[in-house]
Amino acid sequence: MKSIAILGSTGSIGTQTLEVIRDNNQMFSAFMLTAHSNAYLLIQQAIEFVPRYAIICDDTRYQEVKEALAHLPITVMSGHQAIKETVTHPEIDVVLTAMVGFAGLEPTINAIKAGKDIALANKETLVVAGEIITGLAKQHNVKILPVDSEHSAIFQCLAGEDYSKIEKIIITASGGPFRGKTTQYLANVTREQALKHPNWVMGAKITIDSASLMNKGLEVIEAKWLFDLRADQIDVIVHPQSIVHSLVQFQDGSIKAQMGLPDMKLPILYALAYPNRVTTNFIRFDFINYPHLSFEKPDIDTFRNLRLAYEALNQGGNMPCIINAANEVAVAAFLKNEIGFLAMSDIIETCMQKVRLIKEPSLHDYLNTDKETRIFAQNLIQ
Repeated sequence: MKSIAILGSTGSIGTQTLEVIRDNNQMFSAFMLTAHSNAYLLIQQAIEFVPRYAIICDDTRYQEVKEALAHLPITVMSGHQAIKETVTHPEIDVVLTAMVGFAGLEPTINAIKAGKDIALANKETLVVAGEIITGLAKQHNVKILPVDSEHSAIFQCLAGEDYSKIEKIIITASGGPFRGKTTQYLANVTREQALKHPNWVMGAKITIDSASLMNKGLEVIEAKWLFDLRADQIDVIVHPQSIVHSLVQFQDGSIKAQMGLPDMKLPILYALAYPNRVTTNFIRFDFINYPHLSFEKPDIDTFRNLRLAYEALNQGGNMPCIINAANEVAVAAFLKNEIGFLAMSDIIETCMQKVRLIKEPSLHDYLNTDKETRIFAQNLIQ
């Protein structure tokens, strides 16, 4: 029985992780559940799974959660600090980090220092501070198990392989709801249109990132750290059917691909059960139902975020931290209908030009960069 801490249990990845635990309750238990402000769902989850800890970040919802769970043997806490401290609990085996954005960084660092394996769904953690995170993981002999479908695919393709023999990896992208659209079209798209992803059911932030291709840019940066690659070893290709989740090409020219129907429960289960594979009743992929799988180059002129992410990766230092913070602010503004779709890229690019580049940042520098960039980006919006 593996004891799982789920950081962000009320989001899309968190709720699907609890489905996996429910279906495999002889293998996994939910030790700790956390939510940002969705007190109602956290309460329902805690009543069903009875974790040791339930933590709500929003202090104003603490009393509501505490009273609702008073009849159960659950310690209810509030605030981000409580999460950072509790992830180190000795009974936790795996910490699944599904908190949205930069907020997942410090809890992940604390969990690694406490020797916990990380099932990583919060790609921003590696985007912002990949060098620190990977260094700590090696130091503390901790496994970072990717939950993103693309990185899980690469991880599975590399099972038993020598990483030094990788020629390149190819990350697939669905293209989102606006694949093939022009800049003129994107100038007028709405929040509702951008939230209609053709293949995946995800949270609002990652869905907008997928529509703008920033999600793919962040995945490129994450892949650099997960698999110890250079930027020129990481390609992106648009694959509208989302059946091939990613590919690895080796030095001899051979290519491995990991395939399957788009279902996040598969990579979640693989990460939690690693190194074992678990029998499931998930719907199986059938080639007969997909006689044509297509691939095309991404349009980085129209969808500039992917190009900006490569530029940030090449510049290094705190630049990925800058684009991540700027993007989080821009996406939040777009979701509130404060800015247009194309303005998100404008804000990110301006922040890259104006916020100070630090080539060898410390954790303190990352925290300051994140704060400084958010203030600068917010001023651009106002």
